[in-house]
Amino acid sequence: MTWSIIARDRKTGKLGIAVATRFFAVGALVPYMQRGVGAVATQALINRFFGINGLKLLREGNSASDVVTTLVAGDDGRDHRQLHVMDARGRFAAHTGAACIDWCGHSVGEECSVAGNMLVGPHVLDATEAAYAANATASFPRRLIAALRAGEAAGGDKRGKQSAALVIHGDEDWPDLDLRVDDHPEPLAELERLEIVSRERFTHFVRLLPSRRHPVGVTDRDAIEDEIVRGVAAAEGQS
Repeated sequence: MTWSIIARDRKTGKLGIAVATRFFAVGALVPYMQRGVGAVATQALINRFFGINGLKLLREGNSASDVVTTLVAGDDGRDHRQLHVMDARGRFAAHTGAACIDWCGHSVGEECSVAGNMLVGPHVLDATEAAYAANATASFPRRLIAALRAGEAAGGDKRGKQSAALVIHGDEDWPDLDLRVDDHPEPLAELERLEIVSRERFTHFVRLLPSRRHPVGVTDRDAIEDEIVRGVAAAEGQS
């Protein structure tokens, strides 16, 4: 089950994972990410220790390739797993087990990594990767969603649709954006809608909360409202 994309935005340095599947609550199982460390997506017969231990290995300075090698070697169920990883330097590596259900595979590029199993065919990953490259001028969240939408248009998960998720990490210890659609007839369309709604107030508001650069944040409520209005106007001008 599942296909996903891991990427690093060259303009901002932010990390992102987007994922979709015919399975409930994929966002609770697949994506793992940490600021300044990297990202891990664990798929097929999911091993959540891949996410936990993968981030630990990345924190210790291991490359994406070394992380994949170590995780796979230590798991007797490796043939049933799928995994792809990005390290802090933006390098990618992946593993697709021999017993993953067709169609299954991965593609590791310079700007992103895509992987999937139980898909209608390899063209799902091809379309996902091509759409990510073609939407370089879009904002990072919209670019990731557009990539999965293209993969869905190419057939997506051969069983159908149910859930999707998008996680973006920036400079903080928490995600800039963490959107989940756990059960929906059109999960990617709903994910796209939620991302649009997030730009109405949410993304502008959370930038004013305490952060590493500004430990107190903005506490003047009038100033908060003014900043939200300016943020919305600026975002609309970039659309």
